[in-house]
This record gives sequence, C-alpha cells and structure tokens, in this order.
Amino acid sequence: MSSGDNSGVAKEIEKLYAAVPQLHNIFYIKSKIGEGTFSSVYFAIGRLRSGEDAKFALKHLIPTSHPTRIAAELQCLSVAGGEDNVMGVKYCFRNKDHVVIVMPYLEHECFADILHSLSFEETKEYMFNLLKALRHIHSFGIVHRDVKPSNFLFNRSLKKFALVDFGLAQGTSDTKIDLLKVLQPKKQDGLVGSSTQRSVFGERNFNVHSAVTIDNTTLKAAKPSKTIDVTTRKLATRKTVSTKSTSSAVPKKAASTCQTSLTCDCYAKDQVCNICLARTRQVAPRAGTPGFRAPEVLTKCPHQTTAIDMWSAGIIFLSLLSGRYHFFNAADDMNALAQIMTIRGSKETIQASKCFGKSVLCSKELPSKDLRTLCEGLRSAIVLPNGNQHDIQKQRAALQMRIMENQDGWFLPESPDITPDSPAVVRSSCVSTPDNMEQSNHNGWDRVPNEAYHLLDRLLDMNPATRITAEEALIHPLFKNMR
Repeated sequence: MSSGDNSGVAKEIEKLYAAVPQLHNIFYIKSKIGEGTFSSVYFAIGRLRSGEDAKFALKHLIPTSHPTRIAAELQCLSVAGGEDNVMGVKYCFRNKDHVVIVMPYLEHECFADILHSLSFEETKEYMFNLLKALRHIHSFGIVHRDVKPSNFLFNRSLKKFALVDFGLAQGTSDTKIDLLKVLQPKKQDGLVGSSTQRSVFGERNFNVHSAVTIDNTTLKAAKPSKTIDVTTRKLATRKTVSTKSTSSAVPKKAASTCQTSLTCDCYAKDQVCNICLARTRQVAPRAGTPGFRAPEVLTKCPHQTTAIDMWSAGIIFLSLLSGRYHFFNAADDMNALAQIMTIRGSKETIQASKCFGKSVLCSKELPSKDLRTLCEGLRSAIVLPNGNQHDIQKQRAALQMRIMENQDGWFLPESPDITPDSPAVVRSSCVSTPDNMEQSNHNGWDRVPNEAYHLLDRLLDMNPATRITAEEALIHPLFKNMR
C-alpha cells in the first residue's frame, strides 16, 4: 500500500475505535485486509484472559445493514461455524448501529498468486475441503450464495481452510437457522421477491486481484423492452450469439414445467409483443458475484436451492483445472449466460432452462465443449509477464476466448493481440527443459484423471435439479483415496 492508503486506513481504524469503544482495551487493530459493499474486515491482535495474544479478523458491518440480516449472519456462524472448514465466531460487539463480528484469523494465500503453482493433488485437496464445507452448511439448510475463492480461505502450508462471509446467505425451505426463515423470499402475486435481498456491487477484497476483463464484442444480449413506446427502440442483434430470457406467464405453475407456446414473437424485432407487455416483472434472488452466478440465478428463476453454491464450486474447479481466473467476466446477466453457452452449449442451456420454467432463445447453435480439451488447451498456453499489466490481461482474455471458441484447443492463437511469434505466449512444450518437465510431472498436470472432468461436468450441470450435491461430490471417484 502507498503512504496515502496507509493514512486512509489509519483514519478508518481510528473511526472504528470511536464507533465501538469496547474494542480499545481488547484489540490492537493492525491493518485492513478486506472491503466489500456491506462491510470492512481488519486484522487485529487480541489479548486473551490467559494473558496470551491471538490473531483475529474483525468484520465491521456498515451501519445501514438490516438488523435481521446481521443477526442471521451471526446465527449462521454460531450454529454452523467452527467445524468442517466453516468459519466460526468468537465474539460480537455492538454500539448503537455499529456491529463488529470477531472471528479467528486464518493467514491465507491469494488464490490468483498460487493458481499456477498448485499441484493437481493440492487442487484435489482444495476442492475436497470446499465441498466438505458446503456439505456442512447445506445440512443446516444454508445457501451461501457467494461462494468464490476470496470467501474460501486457504493456508497452503498448514493445509487449513475456512468458508467465510455469510452476509448474503439465505435459507432453504427446511433451514435450521431460525433467522434465515425470517429472511426467506416472500411470495408476491405468485412471484418471488425479498425486501432484504442485496446484490453485490463494487466489491473489493485485498486478497484478490481485479478481474481480467474479457473484451467480447461477439456476445450480446437482447432484452425485452420495459416501455410500451417502442418506435425509437431497437433490439440489439449480432451474427453470433443472442440470448433472451423470458419468464413463465403462469407463475404459480410448478417450475419444472414450461409451455413452449409462451415464447414471444418479438425476438430481434422492432416491436414488443403482447406477451412481453402483459408479463409481470420477474423478481428473484440475484445476490452473488459476477462470474460465479448459476444459470438459474442469471435467468431469475424464483426457486433457488443449494445447487447455486455447487455451480459456484464448479466455476472454481474450472479455474483450477484451466489455470484461468477469473474464468467468466461479463457486464450483465445475459452476456454471462451467453459466455456459459460457449462452454456448455446452446442446446443444453435451452433444455435445462425449460426444467426451471424459463425459455432461452439463441440465434446460433453452439456445441458444448469437451472440458478436458478446453482446460488442457488453456493450461498448455503460458502467458509470460513481459509486458505491462493491461497488455497481459488483454493477451490472456484474447487467448481464452480463442480457445473457448475452438473445439480443438491445442493451438497457438492467431489474433492481433497474440500471435505464434509473440514472445508473450508460448506452448508449454516449447519451454519445457528437463527440469521444467520434471516439475510438470511432479505437479501431476500431465496425468489428470477422467474423474476430474466428470466431476467438473456434474458441478456445471445446467439443470439445478440434476446438478451434483456436495454430499454426492464427496464420494465421487475422484476422491476415492481421501478421507
């Protein structure tokens, strides 16, 4: 951090001491380690009653946070936390509308920093422990809703893990967390809405690098007009991919059915049909971080389950196997769905959407990608950091899109940004010396079993009803030698 940043953090710490005076005699707050829309997290040393010092993470919730939401997060931590890789809570301090949650501090690595140095065995261990944490919270009827690397802390040397941040958690219909029952979405005219639902915007975590922007001009979403006056409105179209999500006109009907006759006829036209005009605005839980949202979240499916956490775990596994993070990064939900289609295929997306009461239209049929070919193709191309950060990000984004759009995967991309002659991009075989090859073999990436890609395929099942659960995933053949 720069001196300006340090002085700014020092002032924040002073304000926190002033807001919650009880902290003064117990904790020495040393630094700020994370910041989100609804909270800031600090690293502190606390003096225990035994006289010993211990490390803690202090999460200061913004004063405008909903009281019930704060209490629900605390209840998740106290009831389900403290075991099976789920962070627990030690203390909680409150002064007026300021709340500070005190948790054990786990020193951890930055996911982006260690991604390319992890062995395949470490990757297996990482996923096994993440799934164990998800199985634990799901057994309590908790849907985390924001599973991502920065919320799953990993201490590589100690082999310790911790799932954190239940600020966006919701409960299943049979949740054991009483306050999540209060926060469950209320049915309104057959639809689902929630006055306490919060989306994540502008999140910043000091343990995570900024997302790599994928300049993907070939993906464009066509959204239905929200106004009756359509004389000056044009629906955007592209030659490649165009998606449109429409909700069922019979909201009270079970989500497992979808009537094809409800598909509107104004797609890609200079008009809005009566079906679209008569459709009640769909309201559904949408919290989470872009790039990790499941298809049913992107299409505003009212009934969302623990399966959305499993999709997010699948995206993390996809990053681990491909060596690319963030893997998806779209400006809006429909572009995000279009990016997912480039991997899972348009036919699969359309079929799955029908199962949860949605209709998705695509202007071009996209085949599903072979996950092994995709991941090995991305991992085989090494982007060397011999330019500025902007150029490196641009190169990586262009490389990823080229491989995602090409079924073969084993090639050097030909584009204005990356060429076979570019010193920034080489195939792993081009730079493998005997030492490098020995390291590669040691890391195990030359012998990734089929079971890994089978599990990835099950985690990224477009249909939440058939997507693998955490309990099922833990007994997957990939983990046969793990406890």
